[in-house]
Amino acid sequence: MKFTFLIKRMISANLIVLGLCFNLLFVYHVNADEAQKTKKLAYLVSDMKIPFWEIMSRGIQDSAADLGYSIEIYSAANSRKTELKNTLKVIKNKVDGIIVSPTSSSACSTILKFSNKANIPVVISDIGTDGGDYVSYISSNNFQGAYEIGKVLANKIESLDWKNSEVGIVAIPQKRLNGQARTTGFMKAMNEAGIKGSDLKQQKTWTEDETYQYSLNMINEHPKLRAIWLQGSNRYQGALRAIEETNNKEKVLLITFDAEPEFLDLIPQGVLVGSAMQQPYLMGKKAVQTLVQHLQGKKVQQQIQLPILAISSENIQQKLPVIRLNVLGIKD
Repeated sequence: MKFTFLIKRMISANLIVLGLCFNLLFVYHVNADEAQKTKKLAYLVSDMKIPFWEIMSRGIQDSAADLGYSIEIYSAANSRKTELKNTLKVIKNKVDGIIVSPTSSSACSTILKFSNKANIPVVISDIGTDGGDYVSYISSNNFQGAYEIGKVLANKIESLDWKNSEVGIVAIPQKRLNGQARTTGFMKAMNEAGIKGSDLKQQKTWTEDETYQYSLNMINEHPKLRAIWLQGSNRYQGALRAIEETNNKEKVLLITFDAEPEFLDLIPQGVLVGSAMQQPYLMGKKAVQTLVQHLQGKKVQQQIQLPILAISSENIQQKLPVIRLNVLGIKD
């Protein structure tokens, strides 16, 4: 009888222990699932069709993976309406943090308004904002980068002994803070060299045909034009086409901002005088690292500026490893 009683008590105790273990395992799995669910970031980007943003997204994805976060990417296709829809979708998904490369500085302030209301921290990666609270703003030194590439162009024009030269600019929207800084920095270099600005056209459709038409108009309307500066890189073929079709290959220089893989050949060949190259892959990585540090309760810098590389035929070979990874996102 006693033996039977003891057996029953042992079975009962074991069942209790098993029950506790099951509960602990269940709680562990629930907590683990919840932790996994919360380790999620979102990247709101103006237009993934533009190589600069695609390269930045690679830096964001690689850094997020290294730090154990998933990342969702939402491209606005350069539409402010789509961008707002994406913002609301991201907030509804309850991500831990947002990285944003907005369509414009004014649009960014709207994104910050909604994200702040939802208590979701935001790191801005390029473009900038007209207002609102954010964790950190990762940017390039657009003023200095434009100034340095302006000096490269000025030196080239001087070496050709072209007097009374004028330069035209195919610009990114000047309502963007980075666009304003690029124009100001570049024109500082032009003014110092005594080179006049003949025209400035702002991109609207971001197409090769638009760049071609702007370049063609500048060449036809300004006889003293000796150079065109593109404040971007991916539509450079349009400017080259306009220069070639008007038989101005020996009279009008082309210089750019940012970079395409082809530039590794075009700059040494002299087709392009040079380019002011931002480091989008590095910017993307830095944006994620800064946001995660904030989520971990660490103090971060609110303003982080990365240098821009002024690349010409004189230094491209020396800078090639940095260009391949940080500028073009090419991992050997």
